[in-house]
Amino acid sequence: MAVDDILHTSQHPLLHSSGAHANNKKKNINFVSLAKWVLKFTMWIVFLAWVALFFVIPTDFGSELYFDWIGATSESPFGYTGSMLLLYSAPIIIIALLAVPYLLISGEDRLQLQEKKTPRFRLWTFPVLVDGPLGVVSAAELIGMILFIVFVVWDGYFYTAVVLRTIPDDIPKEQCCFILINLGHRIGTIGLYCLAFLFLPVARGSVLLRLIDIPFEQAIRYHVWLGHFTMLLFTLHGLLFVIAWTIEGTLLQEMLQWVDLGISHFPGVISLVAGLMMWMTSLYPVRKKKFELFYYTHQLYLIFIVFLALHVGGFIFCISAGGIFLFILDRFLRFCQSRKTVDIISIKCLPCGTMELMLSKPANLRYNALSFIFLQVQELSWLQWHPFSVSSSPLDGKYHLSILIKVIGEWTEKLRGNILNSSRVDLHLRPQTKITASVEGPYGHELPYHLMYENLILVAGGVGISPFLAILSDILHRTREGKPCLPRNILIVWAVKRSNELPLLSTNDMELICPFFSNKLNLEIHIFVTRESQPPLEEGQVHEATNSSPFVSNNCNMSVLVGTGNNMWLGLYVISSSLGFVILLYLLDIFYINPYDISPWWYTGLLFVICMLASVFIFGGIVVGLWHLWERQNAAREACKDDRIMVEKMQHNEIEAHEDSCQQKLASSINTYYGSRPDFKDIFGDISKKWGCVDVGAIVCGPPSLQTSVAKEIRSQNIRRQRNHPIFHFNSHSFEL
Repeated sequence: MAVDDILHTSQHPLLHSSGAHANNKKKNINFVSLAKWVLKFTMWIVFLAWVALFFVIPTDFGSELYFDWIGATSESPFGYTGSMLLLYSAPIIIIALLAVPYLLISGEDRLQLQEKKTPRFRLWTFPVLVDGPLGVVSAAELIGMILFIVFVVWDGYFYTAVVLRTIPDDIPKEQCCFILINLGHRIGTIGLYCLAFLFLPVARGSVLLRLIDIPFEQAIRYHVWLGHFTMLLFTLHGLLFVIAWTIEGTLLQEMLQWVDLGISHFPGVISLVAGLMMWMTSLYPVRKKKFELFYYTHQLYLIFIVFLALHVGGFIFCISAGGIFLFILDRFLRFCQSRKTVDIISIKCLPCGTMELMLSKPANLRYNALSFIFLQVQELSWLQWHPFSVSSSPLDGKYHLSILIKVIGEWTEKLRGNILNSSRVDLHLRPQTKITASVEGPYGHELPYHLMYENLILVAGGVGISPFLAILSDILHRTREGKPCLPRNILIVWAVKRSNELPLLSTNDMELICPFFSNKLNLEIHIFVTRESQPPLEEGQVHEATNSSPFVSNNCNMSVLVGTGNNMWLGLYVISSSLGFVILLYLLDIFYINPYDISPWWYTGLLFVICMLASVFIFGGIVVGLWHLWERQNAAREACKDDRIMVEKMQHNEIEAHEDSCQQKLASSINTYYGSRPDFKDIFGDISKKWGCVDVGAIVCGPPSLQTSVAKEIRSQNIRRQRNHPIFHFNSHSFEL
């Protein structure tokens, strides 16, 4: 009996503790889910209200609400500027602030890899337009474009109606220049509405892009579309004024006008000229042939923004200030990150002319297998940053990432020459050429797209195989380690011009990463060599790569300030900068503008821009400084340099030991076709028969023509699909330089 009592008293607390732990865990999960739902619902409400504002304001009802709002809020210390700031810019900044706790509490919970029993249709992954000048456009993107065009037409209609109602009956038609001027004002206002969205997609590490999981290489498309539309409106805005002034005979006087009260014309002329230069050089033919001209001219956005603020004044500039402020936040972080020199651990020159660079990174820097970085080499240019896909998995090593660079242009040719020169030494054993690298990023999907499907089709052209090497390595690592990973069937379709590019595929040792991977993963590789009709005579021979160790030894890792940086520090940075902006505006109004009755519109616009910049540099800069110190302390604690070198040497020796087995495994799954191009109709048709009723994720990395061909066939397959056919989901990856 005593024994039973002892057992009862000893077991009951354990059972009670286990049950309590399970209940607490369940409560925590429920609390996190509820918090995420509340945050998401609030952000949607704020966003929809913000968008509805742009639709409602031009109407009579919206005008009444607008003047009631101005009357109720303009008596505050912030005046009209505060009223406009709360109305137009505060909503998008509030969404960014709410996105910070959402990302913090989401964490790894955002990756929910659940098996899908039935295929699902998604607007984001269904290609609708594939042959037009816009490239591949998904259903969701098409809906967004239609809604945006409806918005512009809606505003244009109501603003035109307002202008027509103000035309007096007794004014002759030849003297109705005010019609053109009023229309110009209304079109300029619509242009400011578009400008409110223009800078959001180019904030590479923005919390907004991470919130909605749109990587920068896809978001840049929206910036291009919005840029064309915005500059078209601003150009029409300026043209109407020029026509009116020409009719009145006061063109030169009006263009040079710079007044204190009202809108100053001369700053607007400067802003428009800068915008036109950026617009003209960003057109595809110019950007393709003269990339440096496009890149350098695009830095005129600073002049465009500053003189736009001088043109319209502080309170009108508030219409677009929210998106511009978030861009400044991102740009300052990128500037801080890019000032750091990054060690190049090793360089490998492959026989096909492609270079593999291994860059040093801290262990706490996160990225996924579809990420990319921007690389700058100071010896080549202090201003040029070029994007390159990451070719290594985050599981390949804690202290490095790799990129593949193909020599296809002037910049990459110079880089290869510098690398070859850096491997040579003179009589004093000193390098002839130094290589100094700086990095921005990594950027990419917040969620690993490639892990969310049991069936993957990876289509690459040339060096576009680079991110797929990272994907394959990531899947193999996860399969070996038992981490969440859905893919079980993988088809790689790779089109190359020459057979000398084939060694790129063997840069990863699959057997070393995951022994006996063929038992766990169904992998097929179809290679199409388009410009060779038959295998070369030396097929099967292994061409050795040239390895070199660059003479950069500063013990410097990549910075974690942008890309997928620490969410806590990023949140503190956004919050402190936003609060600092409000504080500086308040102090400016209380101690300067109101006491001294500062009234010139252009001057208040300049002060507003200065407050935006100062809030980021001062308040945000303090957080960035603390963030940098925290990063340095982590790096010192890890003492990663010696460990990293040891790991690299061990990996190198193991790769040599397993090279033969890797080649044998690959040979059984590779089919090489010479003198032909991939027929995606046959390929996708065979996949439908083999894989059955499933979702299929298709990722394309290559030139626009390749993306168009794949998207066209995916659309056809989905339209013609029957009950036993899969649904194909399309995702493109553009940065394969």
